[in-house]
Amino acid sequence: MAGKFEPKTPVNLDPPKDDPITLEELAQADVFVGKDASRALAKSSKEPEDVLPEWQDLDETRKGVLNDWITFFSKRYNIVGVVQGATNME
Repeated sequence: MAGKFEPKTPVNLDPPKDDPITLEELAQADVFVGKDASRALAKSSKEPEDVLPEWQDLDETRKGVLNDWITFFSKRYNIVGVVQGATNME
């Protein structure tokens, strides 16, 4: 059996990139775009007030949900950049 969150069809990913992306480059008409949505992902929320980078104060269950999202995305998509000024790259 495939590991947790493995895609049904294997995805061949390019090596990760570390090119910084500015918020201006990401700015689109969506609640998550151009923002660090870590807290919203951990809370499974689409509310604008939850779209924040702060997640360290969440309980262990919510932190586990955030880690699941990281696993989900990293097994499907290449890292093409990081949000400029991000401070929670733990």
